[in-house]
Amino acid sequence: MAVRKILRMGEPLLFEVAEPVTDFSAPELRRLIEDMFDTMRAAGGVGIAAPQIGVGLQVVIFGFEKSDRYPNAEAVPETVLINPVITPLGEEETPGWEGCLSVPGLRGEVPRYERIRYTGFTPAGEAIDRTVEGFHARVVQHECDHLIGRLFPSRVRDYTRFGFTDVLFPALAR
Repeated sequence: MAVRKILRMGEPLLFEVAEPVTDFSAPELRRLIEDMFDTMRAAGGVGIAAPQIGVGLQVVIFGFEKSDRYPNAEAVPETVLINPVITPLGEEETPGWEGCLSVPGLRGEVPRYERIRYTGFTPAGEAIDRTVEGFHARVVQHECDHLIGRLFPSRVRDYTRFGFTDVLFPALAR
């Protein structure tokens, strides 16, 4: 449908808690999801949340076969996740490098739960219940943070592991 402007860190909506979706039959929801996919693909992302394009609803999308931004990441199935709930499965956290379409040009090492269960709904209102680990779990946690008004820099614990992508990873800079 349309590639939308991606809000950048500093925009107030990115720090707000998103509202749950209540009308799964709304045509606006279908258009939002199409626009999110168009915007994510145009920006080369692996996921995006509705607040990043200016819509304060609990909708995230993610998934890819191969990513230029994360060349060593395993594929993640394309998913639309509405009104998500994340449950960590254990206390084990793994540090990993993250970037964000709303924080362009920066990367940071962020600890995330290694294994999670996530539940929510498809656009048709059908239940989703998955247990995942690794990069898939990282992507879901990152995108769902947007729904509670958090951006990845607030999760960085060691700021010597945070900086500009082209400085930290010259091979990724093009």
